[in-house]
Amino acid sequence: MIELKSGGEIAVMREAGRVVAAVHAGVRSHAAAGVSLAELDELARQIMHEAGAGSSFLGYHPGFGATPYPGVICTSVNEVMLHGLPTGYRLRDGDLLSVDCGAHIDGWHADGAVTFSVGRARGGDPELVRTAERMLAAGIAEAVPGNRLGGIGQAMSRIGRAAGYGIQTDFAGHGIGRAMHEDPFVPNEGRADRGLRLRTGMVIAIEPSIMAGGRDHYAMADDGWSVCSGDGSRTVHVEHSVAITDEGPVILTLP
Repeated sequence: MIELKSGGEIAVMREAGRVVAAVHAGVRSHAAAGVSLAELDELARQIMHEAGAGSSFLGYHPGFGATPYPGVICTSVNEVMLHGLPTGYRLRDGDLLSVDCGAHIDGWHADGAVTFSVGRARGGDPELVRTAERMLAAGIAEAVPGNRLGGIGQAMSRIGRAAGYGIQTDFAGHGIGRAMHEDPFVPNEGRADRGLRLRTGMVIAIEPSIMAGGRDHYAMADDGWSVCSGDGSRTVHVEHSVAITDEGPVILTLP
């Protein structure tokens, strides 16, 4: 079932979204060669605590997860595209780091992800990141009442395919509100004439994830959580939570 949110409920989700943005900013400023992923997770916990927010991730246990999730952020490095665990791994100069964060306030959730280079960017990483961000922006632009969910996927995949990158389509966007994951599924690739029509009051997370190697194949790591590119190529994941309104899409996970 899809629950339409009131203006007041969306306002609370916006507060949760500001916490997500604050975590992203804090982690980005502290991510450097020699810093461990576990240290970044601890920083994220402190930011959430000071903001009076709870973590949407900590203890989350979907069917595919080997164990309840142990952190408050997902920290995915290089070929790890999604759900990377905040382990003792210490970052290296040139690593490509994705930080996915979910926070809730008064029972209302927001979810967002950023990807950036640690230190000096390597090779094609900046273009890979720019392409994913362009895909996200194109998907958000389609998030207006009357459009179909397939149009979001079509807008994003056109950009990713034109750039020659692989697109991960199984773990994609979703509704969000009283729970972190709600209906509907928001595809990373689709057709504008397919899928549910968007309505005012819907809130969705849009989250393209792409692979530099050009193949769509991915693999699960032995830790039972990390989703990696099948060919070992570099990956990017970006995400915003977006409210569908009569005035256009409202991004809830901006600073």
